[in-house]
Amino acid sequence: MPIKFTILGCGYSFGVPRIDGYFGKCNKNEKKNYRTRCSAIISTKNTNILIDTSPDIKNQLIKNNIKNINKVFYTHGHGDQTHGINELRAFFLKNKKKIPIYADKKTKKYLLNSFKYCFKGSPNYPATLKMQNLKNVHFSYDNNIKIKIKSIQVQHGKIKCISYIINNTCAYASDVSKIYQKDLKHFKNLKYFVVDCLRFSPHPSHFNLNDVLDLIKTLRPKKTILTNLNNEIDYNKVKKILPKNVIPAYDGLYFYI
Repeated sequence: MPIKFTILGCGYSFGVPRIDGYFGKCNKNEKKNYRTRCSAIISTKNTNILIDTSPDIKNQLIKNNIKNINKVFYTHGHGDQTHGINELRAFFLKNKKKIPIYADKKTKKYLLNSFKYCFKGSPNYPATLKMQNLKNVHFSYDNNIKIKIKSIQVQHGKIKCISYIINNTCAYASDVSKIYQKDLKHFKNLKYFVVDCLRFSPHPSHFNLNDVLDLIKTLRPKKTILTNLNNEIDYNKVKKILPKNVIPAYDGLYFYI
């Protein structure tokens, strides 16, 4: 079985619709406009590596028939990427072992402080997760299948964020406002580039559509997939104006790498 990459959620921090039912400029009759908060998963036959635990992670995993999680990699510590962390407890109960968590220093500190019970435990509630150091490159193996995960620090407004490159084929950059010049080489000529595209107008912490279209002229990926979409970006309307090798994401979109 090849490596499968699934975008579990492609929505911005409020999701689409918002909790009050507001769809913005998105057509509520188009199922692909229903967007949960950003997370993704790398899967082989026996391994599931999760990227971020969005507040919607429970329903995302159920919807995609994901019944086990082996490792979790975090991009950064914002609530729309982390606040579903408690849902991982079910996999600890199922497998009777702690789940390895990988994060940069700032995100690690936030998780250990905010969700201390997940890592320290108590007599009645044992620790379910174990924190690991985030290295530049990680390797996982499922029989003869090798999964190489490279971590690249990018700018996300006023903070740093981690983007991940899998097997030098697919980049996942869900929250980014700048890729540093020295790191552009890692993102060039990929098969898939999943990238932050919050809205049409500029934003201090995210790429907008023009940012992405300018960037891919340099990076030249075979296919670009826009994620972290807000409620201004209607799936069908934006698809009509995009180049052929650029598509908007939708929850549950997957491809093989």
